[in-house]
Amino acid sequence: MDPIPAPTVTFSLTVKDTSRALAFYKEAFGAEELFRMPAPDGGVAHAEFMIGNSRIYISDEYEDYHAFAMPADATASCLFSIQVEDCNDAHARAVASGATTLSAPADQFWGTRTAVIRDPFGYRWGLSQRIEELTPEEIERRARALFTS
Repeated sequence: MDPIPAPTVTFSLTVKDTSRALAFYKEAFGAEELFRMPAPDGGVAHAEFMIGNSRIYISDEYEDYHAFAMPADATASCLFSIQVEDCNDAHARAVASGATTLSAPADQFWGTRTAVIRDPFGYRWGLSQRIEELTPEEIERRARALFTS
């Protein structure tokens, strides 16, 4: 029995070099590798890792299994958000590990400090630090003030 229960929903990343991607996620986000299944061609058929309490799947590109990495220089339309203790530090660590800044750390009206990076494989990651506890009504009031000014 797996000591870490599978979540109801998880996602699977497809990259051209899973070993390189796992090294990046460890360095950039403190990921913990759980499992790696080698492929006969020397690549990685399937691996699993954790960022915080979230399990993520990853594999090399395999056309026969409809698993395709993003084209070079593409950026994913989806955004994976990571709750962090310190947005500035998390951003600096990700960039030092090879990520590209899409938006620098900044305070947001909904009570978080956020940054968005693109990893070397085209995936976008939001780094989010809670800085205020706000009610939905306060967030709505701030949004109206921002968007009507």
